[in-house]
Amino acid sequence: MKKRSLFLSTALLLVLSVILAACGGGSGGGSSSDGEGNKEVDFIGIATGGTGGTYYPLGGTFAKIIEDETGIKSSASTSGASAENMAAVKDGKTEIAFTQTDIASYASEGTEMFKDNKVENARGIATLYPETIQIVTTKDSGIKSVEDLKGKVVSVGEAGSGTLLNATQILEVHGIKLEDLEARNLSFDDSTTGIQDGTIDAAFITSGTPTGAVEGLAATEDITIVPVESGKVSELIEKYPYYSEDEIPAGTYSKVDEAVTTVAVRAMLVTNADISEDVIYDVTKAIFENTDKITHAKGKLIKAEDGLKGMGIELHPGAKKYFDEKGISME
Repeated sequence: MKKRSLFLSTALLLVLSVILAACGGGSGGGSSSDGEGNKEVDFIGIATGGTGGTYYPLGGTFAKIIEDETGIKSSASTSGASAENMAAVKDGKTEIAFTQTDIASYASEGTEMFKDNKVENARGIATLYPETIQIVTTKDSGIKSVEDLKGKVVSVGEAGSGTLLNATQILEVHGIKLEDLEARNLSFDDSTTGIQDGTIDAAFITSGTPTGAVEGLAATEDITIVPVESGKVSELIEKYPYYSEDEIPAGTYSKVDEAVTTVAVRAMLVTNADISEDVIYDVTKAIFENTDKITHAKGKLIKAEDGLKGMGIELHPGAKKYFDEKGISME
């Protein structure tokens, strides 16, 4: 009887081990290998950003397109955006992530906030649209230039975020340090709430325009977008080549009746190098062959012919296969 009991216990443990092994991995979905170390996935998690930015609504749209076109279950989740998303890719916590091109470069090179956490397994899928740096305040604040931010309470982006680096670099070319402000590390939603309730004076927001959090603020307050003057734009681009000159068109936000000169980086999608070429090829094709289904205003700027602009990291073989078929190459 003891031998039979021992045999049954051992068998039960083996069954449990198999079940637990089948349930492990990634963002909650299963995966298998194609025999060459490349993962075939049956779930794609997309790490985005906060609900007040552009990544989150776009991520939801991309998830639906991917699921509809490839049959692979997919969903978008909120996150701390660019830098956090690169770490999530490194750790295998997500299959796809939104990030800024500058942050992807820092991560792959092991510089800036990634000096001790280099991300060697991230690969590019595509760049998407300009990520505009918006310095938001109210008309009542009296802030009309970057220099006017000195001594003010300013949200410079969440700790470790791309927005924080953008703010630091823009302030730098104006001869201003973070210590010259009463800096706050807030999300986009918390930044605009702070401006609305008077606890902060201005906020740096790096996001595709129009940005939901800024639209919400403009619906209740007379806002001002502070320009980055053309001379400083040139100085910034000379020092940090991943920036480009950008403009926020008149009418982008309620009662902002004049175009505003500023700078931008580009938004992009990254993935893990281990995910199979076939999966990423199908994902890339699904997105770029169905841009008409993107309802966000940025959908008009998401084009295959622009998908490799500003790509500062190695391209995933699956994405490369798609762009090669379209006759599009790295600049």
